[in-house]
Amino acid sequence: MSRVQLALNVADLDASIEFYTKLFDTPPAKIRDGYANFAIANPPLKLILFSGAGEPGSLNHIGVEVDSVEDVAAAISRAQGLGMDQEIQENVSCCYAVQDKTWIHGPDNAWEFYTVLGEAPSMSCDIGANEGWESEPVAIGAKPAGSCC
Repeated sequence: MSRVQLALNVADLDASIEFYTKLFDTPPAKIRDGYANFAIANPPLKLILFSGAGEPGSLNHIGVEVDSVEDVAAAISRAQGLGMDQEIQENVSCCYAVQDKTWIHGPDNAWEFYTVLGEAPSMSCDIGANEGWESEPVAIGAKPAGSCC
């Protein structure tokens, strides 16, 4: 099942976790330092919270979580067929997960289409360093044009 992802910057992670748990009647699927994510069934939504990552109350990024690498490949192919600008990232460590994804660039923002391949030990962003998932990612610094997360 695909679902839209909203990633929000928050001022108080604990208060936000409490609020969204009540609002969507769903506890977080994952909580880490400065990070929480919810896999909400109704409505189908992947909600990501970041503390200390930007102006509280602002949108961090948007995306679509898909079920498989084949679904990511289909999004890549569709964007290519439509002549859309995109940035493809394979085996990237981001948001405590190893992912395959593409960022499809629109006039005002980019949409991330991604699937989770496995867990990662940190929030880091390290493109292509996870062959076999043995590599230790580096801290978020200079992000790619679309960002990794």
